[in-house]
Amino acid sequence: MNKMTLNLGPQHPATHGVLRLIIDLDGEEVVSAEPDIGYLHRGMEKLAETRNYYQYLPMVDRIDYLSGFFYSYAFCNAVEELNHIKVPQKASYIRIMLMELNRISSHLLWFGTYLIDLGAISPIFYAFRERELIMDYFEKITGQRMMYNYFTFGGVRHDIPFFDDVQSIINTIGDKIGDYERLLSENPIFLDRTVNVGVISEKKATEWALTGPNLRASGVLSDFRVNMPIYDDIDFDIVLTNEGDCYSRYLVRIYEMRESIKIIQQCIQWLGQCSSRDLPFLEKVTLKTFPNQEVFSSVEAPRGLSMCYLNSIGGNTPYRVKWRTSSFYSTQILKDILVGVTVPEIMAIYGSLDVVLPEVDR
Repeated sequence: MNKMTLNLGPQHPATHGVLRLIIDLDGEEVVSAEPDIGYLHRGMEKLAETRNYYQYLPMVDRIDYLSGFFYSYAFCNAVEELNHIKVPQKASYIRIMLMELNRISSHLLWFGTYLIDLGAISPIFYAFRERELIMDYFEKITGQRMMYNYFTFGGVRHDIPFFDDVQSIINTIGDKIGDYERLLSENPIFLDRTVNVGVISEKKATEWALTGPNLRASGVLSDFRVNMPIYDDIDFDIVLTNEGDCYSRYLVRIYEMRESIKIIQQCIQWLGQCSSRDLPFLEKVTLKTFPNQEVFSSVEAPRGLSMCYLNSIGGNTPYRVKWRTSSFYSTQILKDILVGVTVPEIMAIYGSLDVVLPEVDR
């Protein structure tokens, strides 16, 4: 064997962040692959120990800058459990609506950048065109396009009157998803690059603790939304495929966007029947002295199950905050699934996992 070691990254446009892959090659075939992380570490967990709960809340959006609403929800929900705060139902529906819009915007960005990884240029312009509608709406209600800081302890920061805007957005995106499928789902070049490439079996997916679309694409019926109380009255289907390849992961995310539209439609209908006197926040939220207690809070984020562990020993500053992020597990499996593939397939496989490096190097 004539082995050659290739450093892929940490500065590489297709690693979507500073990831270094140390790859041993025999010709074009990968013999071993070792993910080398740590180039982006920002100490998001350690920073919580020197800030009170209100000061730390704006920072959690940055753990995954593409799905900040989900991390805000996880942290707010943990603090609400510690303080026995009951969130108004209107706030819960607003939270669901915004998280599902955030899921669509995240999947759209993945869709566009994944096709760039495979050499197709046009789809990223289409995906960003639709994503811009969601970003404009987020900016309209929060003042920000990425780091929203809109969820707060006990609800949301202010009411949302712009439900017609949301209806228009999901109508447009629903139509465009069909265009994406017509463009790619039977495209012979796309099929050659994704079908039977990067196969993750059901057994392997569970052994490596994958969650989210990457797990469901391998035939595992698991979506934490069914365990989240705020989704109890929401009707949606869990998207599932069985092949476990790159193409299956593409299909799951495409169909999940359609399910998110269905969920958002239900939220709009419920919120439209709400009285204008109903407030989506508690007028007075006083964080009491925290008990000596630990809680877990979980949310089904666009990349999978994300968990917040919060340990309190009293006072208004957390003793420990730990995050379980799905991209970390999607990165560690690379050392297994890249063995035996060729160099051009590396980015096709890695891109299909939808890794965001701030989730890895928290």
